[in-house]
Amino acid sequence: MSISTIITAAGKNSRMRKDQISRNLVLKNKLILPFNNKTVLETTIDNALSANTDECIVVLGHYASEIMDAISDNYDGSVKFVKNNPVDVGLSTSLFNGLSNSDSDYALCITGDQPTVSAETFNRMIETIQNSENPEKTISILRRRKTGLLDTAEGLGMPFIAHRKNLMSYLENEDDNLNPILRKIFADGYVFYGIKEKNEKELLNINHYEDYLNLLD
Repeated sequence: MSISTIITAAGKNSRMRKDQISRNLVLKNKLILPFNNKTVLETTIDNALSANTDECIVVLGHYASEIMDAISDNYDGSVKFVKNNPVDVGLSTSLFNGLSNSDSDYALCITGDQPTVSAETFNRMIETIQNSENPEKTISILRRRKTGLLDTAEGLGMPFIAHRKNLMSYLENEDDNLNPILRKIFADGYVFYGIKEKNEKELLNINHYEDYLNLLD
């Protein structure tokens, strides 16, 4: 099976900006904050490129110019950058736009603020869906509560891997957060497998400045 990685990096950064203002810090998009001698987004991209996938697509929107200016490695030939038009759309639309720029069978879906999720964990997610009885009706996802066969999609989000066209059919004409859509997919009988994290930091997204500081520790 062919697999594309889709990384969403198109958000408003509103919670981080609010925290930076309250701390009298220079306003800076969370995706370009320093992390592992690069930026948060570059670290996420590097981890994704180390996984067993065939291509990597990054979806930009708000602050696209600021983000591109901060990326030291242009990833020429290894990453395709696409931009939302219009930019003021929900996460589901960003993900749909990324999926639309791929022709792979499956998609590994990641958010740009997940720099701690390792290639090892991505590969476990991929192997799980490859070994499932019906890969097209399976979603392999980083667990939030239980691991293994899940009995609910409550609280779940990226990263996950799913059949690209099937996922697009749920995302099309939606402009929402991802969890309600995952719950709808689950209700339609898809099998969800929760993959255990390599370490607890893999379960953290960078929404607030405190989250960022916790990941640096």
